[in-house]
Amino acid sequence: MTRLTIALDAMGGDFGPQVTVPASVQALSRFADLKVMLVGDESRIQASLRQLNAQHHPRLSIVHAPDVIPNDMRPSTALRRSAETSMRVALECVASGDADACVSAGNTGALMALSKYLLKLLPGIDRPALVTALPGANYQRKWLLDLGANVACDADTLFQFAVMGAVLAEAELGRTPRVGLLNIGEEAIKGNDWVRRCADLLLHSPSVHYTGYVEGDQIYTGETDVIVCDGFVGNVALKTSEGVARLITDKVKAHLNPHPIKRWIAKWLFSELLNQLQQLKPDQYNGASLLGLRSIVVKSHGRADIAAYENAIFEAVHEVERQIPTKISDRLEAVLLERH
Repeated sequence: MTRLTIALDAMGGDFGPQVTVPASVQALSRFADLKVMLVGDESRIQASLRQLNAQHHPRLSIVHAPDVIPNDMRPSTALRRSAETSMRVALECVASGDADACVSAGNTGALMALSKYLLKLLPGIDRPALVTALPGANYQRKWLLDLGANVACDADTLFQFAVMGAVLAEAELGRTPRVGLLNIGEEAIKGNDWVRRCADLLLHSPSVHYTGYVEGDQIYTGETDVIVCDGFVGNVALKTSEGVARLITDKVKAHLNPHPIKRWIAKWLFSELLNQLQQLKPDQYNGASLLGLRSIVVKSHGRADIAAYENAIFEAVHEVERQIPTKISDRLEAVLLERH
């Protein structure tokens, strides 16, 4: 692994430095060549580092940014009034070349708008897309995009999402991923015009291994590796999945916790089942990538704890190592050649 630097919005999210700083320290212990730039209120970051006895860590630096973008700030306002905010300064560190990637748990709309403005889109991309990994059968990951960055998408935008998602999945799987479109049925006549038109584009593109439509109940159990949809559908699908996972785990815990004997028997008899339930926790897959930019930006869930935020940092590290923006650009160039 070559030396890489992550600019981290230390103030973003519900918990700020009390989560972002410990997660950074833990990530540094895992990656020997990683450097982290903690961007935010210097006094608060220093206080968190002192609690961890890490204020003199040789691979940690602090970039002071006194302000924070509120969660309810509109993206257009963030573009005009974010000069000294931790999110903007972290993105500027990437834009200047001082950092290789940015991680933030802050306002998603502001992060998207500022990323587009400061880091720019790759040639051939109309809009960036949020994508995350999901659990699948046989411990095999799947990827879903868009997750809410774009509420409405035309056929060309969905096609671009398919290309970007395929590149990201291929880098991890080491093989050509199977790509499907999320739809209300498997028949060719189902879905709206944009989905049907995108299906036609994918059917005629050798750059993407398109396998057809995917229904909602096949997201986790089907044969598809990458599931493509607009941001409205993707966000609802993701949040519904997270809610169901929490419901199942909470019901199991509520049933077992008052009974020590039941807990012991369950741990002995159903250890594999309990492990599977643990794998369904959304925290295991925290870190949504904003694909389509010239640089790497990873969005953490705002309520992420230390372990979950650390997963978002890991995602940024892996994308830098795999040079995802360059690979997406190369694939898009191949697509343009196909069309001409």
